[in-house]
Amino acid sequence: MKNSNKLFIWNVLSLFLFSSLFMISFSNAQEYGMESDDGYNANSVRPVNESHIMFQKSLWHRVLLNQKQNQPFFAEDNEITKHIIDGVKRGIITPYRNDSLQTRMSQEDFLANIELPSEPVMICYDDMEDWGGDITGENNWGGNIAGEAEYLNEYYPKQLDILEIKTHVFFDKTRNRMINDIQSITIILPADLNPSTGLERPIATFSYKDLVQNLFRDNSSAIHYNERNRQGNLNLEEAFDLMLSSGTLVKYTNGKNDYIMDMYEGYNQSLLAAQNYQANMVEYESNLWEN
Repeated sequence: MKNSNKLFIWNVLSLFLFSSLFMISFSNAQEYGMESDDGYNANSVRPVNESHIMFQKSLWHRVLLNQKQNQPFFAEDNEITKHIIDGVKRGIITPYRNDSLQTRMSQEDFLANIELPSEPVMICYDDMEDWGGDITGENNWGGNIAGEAEYLNEYYPKQLDILEIKTHVFFDKTRNRMINDIQSITIILPADLNPSTGLERPIATFSYKDLVQNLFRDNSSAIHYNERNRQGNLNLEEAFDLMLSSGTLVKYTNGKNDYIMDMYEGYNQSLLAAQNYQANMVEYESNLWEN
């Protein structure tokens, strides 16, 4: 009789826990754009029906492309920022004003955002050796100086070395595991390239799904570069699927929509808080399996 009572209590608690988790996931789905007419997130590369999501958080990571682990995304002439800028110029991907992916940015506004703030750079023949060429205009890149003129009035892709990646992290009950679903990638202008304010400035945000379908997939030049083995190069889609980018957590879902830096006093405290939050997310996933 006692065993029956225990079983009944356990079933009630399980039902309550399931209902709570479902309501949380449903609330998150509404708040963070997961809800749609058919129950799927239109911005997901591999969408999961919202009825299968039992837990969800949105995380924002700051990725410094010049860091050693991220340099394969930033190989010479194969920079991810170069591919994105070229994609906008060719009209195959759409820039957005923020990571809600609701307001589109015109191509003209995007190009204005990557324009140099100063006068166009003038090339002096005395400096031609820095270009690897001579006064005839030939250079060691297989082109000529005139052909590089289009880059002189805008930031080089190599200078735009900061990305902010927004990811939905959720538990898929059908596969019994946590899923990292990248939603958007934002290119950030570094503070030292913004003399007017001395602050970092978002240039534009891009739908990750748009990047995958129209820029990365089946593109032999959109690679995660393997300098030890060229046959080991990965497509950028594969690299992001394998979570090969290394970034610092700068924001997570919160009521005030604050960055972690705004929640704590000082860089060290905010960095420690970000690390603790990340560790707690890993521990939460581990405990799901234990329970």
